[in-house]
Amino acid sequence: MSEQSKPKRGGAKNAAPARLRVKKTYKLYVGGKFPRSESGRSYAVTGPDGAELANAALASRKDARDAVSAARKAQRPWAGQTAYLRGQILYRAAEMLEGRAGQFAEELSEATGAEPHEALGTVEAAIDALVHYAGWTDKVASVLGGANPVAGPFFNHTKPEPLGVVAVFAPQDDPLLGLVEAVAPAIATGNTVVAVASEEKPLPAMSFAEVLATSDLPGGVVNLLSGKVAEIAPHLAAHADVNGIDLGGVEDEALAADLEAAAAETLKVVRRPGKSGSSLDLVRQWVEYKTVWHPAGMAAAAGGGY
Repeated sequence: MSEQSKPKRGGAKNAAPARLRVKKTYKLYVGGKFPRSESGRSYAVTGPDGAELANAALASRKDARDAVSAARKAQRPWAGQTAYLRGQILYRAAEMLEGRAGQFAEELSEATGAEPHEALGTVEAAIDALVHYAGWTDKVASVLGGANPVAGPFFNHTKPEPLGVVAVFAPQDDPLLGLVEAVAPAIATGNTVVAVASEEKPLPAMSFAEVLATSDLPGGVVNLLSGKVAEIAPHLAAHADVNGIDLGGVEDEALAADLEAAAAETLKVVRRPGKSGSSLDLVRQWVEYKTVWHPAGMAAAAGGGY
């Protein structure tokens, strides 16, 4: 019998052993890190067919406070960066999302039931949104600011500045693109963000945190929480260190009204549900204006003050 015709010893025993797929662990994204909820809670996330996809962290009031604290700590350094650098970092995020477009399309398809080509189209729209707002970073000052004509020997200039810390909510049925369109205009102008993912479909948003973490975006500029909107949102609306809140993703009208009332207690800027507008409107929403007077002509020569 030739060597080739001899039976191999062991037979099926030498076959590669079957292995279990390592399921992804979805955590929060706070301060540039991926912590579990401080409460240790999680909840099951299911697809449209009822099949369980994964467990997501169930954020608590303490997690919301930690996210606000991280956002506040990061806000001044982020606003102090040049507009060009902020644009480059947003563009880098678009590059990283582009490189993982297939993965995100698969996650979106599983989460929403969309056809693969539709899910990929949504991912591409999110990439385009990041590139679009990356282009806005160094144009905001010239579009929204400028020199003002005044009566008297003075120069009067208006300069847009970031509002501070902004809380946003992803729409329930648009877990990736809706989140990107809420976050990008806020951070483009130097704000920092605490974002709450879609409660029912949080997985694409929590994967997006990995894109942000590898895009040179400083930790704390964007913080992502998953969990129950009705539990997290009131703490963000009432938090004195949050300067603005975007209720566009809050679909419960009664909850949105309660959040708006809570936000009024600390004089927050509020973007109401259903409010639409151009990208400039979204950028303008999260800036405030500083007007500077400076003496000119004879007043300057005479040592006039501000």
